[in-house]
Amino acid sequence: MTDLFGDSASPALALARKWRPRAFADLKGQEHVVQALSNALTQGRLHHAYLLTGTRGVGKTTLARILAKCLNCETGVTATPCGVCSACTQIDAGRFVDLLELDAASNTGVDNMREVLDNAQYAPTVGRYKVYIIDEVHMLSKPAFNSMLKTLEEPPAHVKFILATTDPQKIPVTVLSRCLQFNLKPMTPVLVAQHLGEVLEQEHVACEPAALNLLARAAAGSMRDALSLTDQAIAYGGGKVEATAVEAMLGSVRRDYLFDLLDALAAQNGDALLEQARQLAEGGIAFDAALQDMGNLLTQLALILHAPGAAESSPDAERMQAAAAQLDAETVQLFYQIALNGRRDLPYAPDEYSGFCMTLLRMLAFAPGSANSTPRAVPAARPVPAPTEPAPRAAAPVIASGERPAAVAAAEPRAEAVPVAAVAAPAPAATQLHAREPSPRAAWDWLAVVAELRLGGMAKMLADHCELVSQADDAITLRVGEAHKHLLDRAYQDKLVSTLRDRYGAALQVTFEIGAAAEQTPQQVRTRIKEARQRDAVAAIESDPFVRELVDQFGGQIDASTIQPLGEHP
Repeated sequence: MTDLFGDSASPALALARKWRPRAFADLKGQEHVVQALSNALTQGRLHHAYLLTGTRGVGKTTLARILAKCLNCETGVTATPCGVCSACTQIDAGRFVDLLELDAASNTGVDNMREVLDNAQYAPTVGRYKVYIIDEVHMLSKPAFNSMLKTLEEPPAHVKFILATTDPQKIPVTVLSRCLQFNLKPMTPVLVAQHLGEVLEQEHVACEPAALNLLARAAAGSMRDALSLTDQAIAYGGGKVEATAVEAMLGSVRRDYLFDLLDALAAQNGDALLEQARQLAEGGIAFDAALQDMGNLLTQLALILHAPGAAESSPDAERMQAAAAQLDAETVQLFYQIALNGRRDLPYAPDEYSGFCMTLLRMLAFAPGSANSTPRAVPAARPVPAPTEPAPRAAAPVIASGERPAAVAAAEPRAEAVPVAAVAAPAPAATQLHAREPSPRAAWDWLAVVAELRLGGMAKMLADHCELVSQADDAITLRVGEAHKHLLDRAYQDKLVSTLRDRYGAALQVTFEIGAAAEQTPQQVRTRIKEARQRDAVAAIESDPFVRELVDQFGGQIDASTIQPLGEHP
């Protein structure tokens, strides 16, 4: 990169000014704009007004100055100005008489604009074109925009306008329609980190890749901000750019802490979770930044789970994969939303530490399977004594699960089955399946099985709407009613089957089918129990002597909708 300000090790200028691009080739991340302008300059297809839009620090003003050099270079109109002629050097130094830069934020009035445009009719003094660069053009008043329109509509041949703005929505459409518009993109963290590495190498400053990644993420797409932060990091680190110093300077969270938080959440370990929060507080970490970094990490985990090809390369790739293996896609989305809401609500918390802790505890409380906060080991199946009489052939095997078997018995199908999905059996089972007589309370047993599984989201809903219809050897068939067949998504089936196998053995085969409306699903059983309790509660109130006396004396009526069984909440 060309450095026109002397020795690259000179501390006279800030990095953002010292390493400002001087040619299209030096401009990073804006290839789509560079290609369009280069082709226009090469083919002589020039427009009289250009509008450059984009967020702060992406190169709008820099690109405008490079374009001014392309138009006025003494070698001719070119996409590759020489950089050494009088016009190029004076433009770089900000002393070119035919280049007028106007800050619209400071000169918003119509009088300022008229003063500028009055000189547009005169020919250039030394250059080929008079170039007007108007920065933050959206700040101009409506009369000032109106005064521009005539010149923009019929400009002199020797005048070029280059407008720059961060908010094109505030520019009148009458102005927009007279300009060629180019949108400059925010820089990706990977590109920013790479460029920072190149700059620091030229500056002979030692740096760590992890520190550059932190600076790139903190810059939020702005190369100018990234270079300014790098200047600050060099000063903070005493001439070196190290990850620990950058973390302290930015108040950001080390990725190790974030992974430890996710490990504690996956393990449902509240003590470890709060211990990590305490360590962050002792380290003086900004909790707003901590939740922001957690949101970034969860975004990357979601990409790994849904679109591995779109995930960014990371030095923490191994831990990222381990975290993705512990959390399913639904949980990652839930944690991401809670982190966003927790960051939004942080100013309303009693203090930032308590707000951060409550956000983590909210993740813990709403995580799928959080009711079983301590996962229980599945005990080995105990042998069942041989029966004194041979078991009937109609007997269906049940799943043994230690001291309290969750019995799953067979039931005669009530409708012709329509197979939807069957999962093939892998390796031999870790637990045994034992036969017994069919039980008339089979639905209650399936209810117990579902209650013990660590399921959440749509997989839990699928299990709640399944009815056990048959069981033989290491295979069971589950039926879903027509009204709930939309739950038979492959992802939900796989999650339910995987959870069953984790608990009852890898040899278990599960088949799903669609049939007549199921009547013994866990959801229906719970509904019937609730309705029965409600009826009993109403009957108890209606038969209470004191209540009957009040009704008789005052001619009152009992509103059954207001009666709630004990232990239940509306």
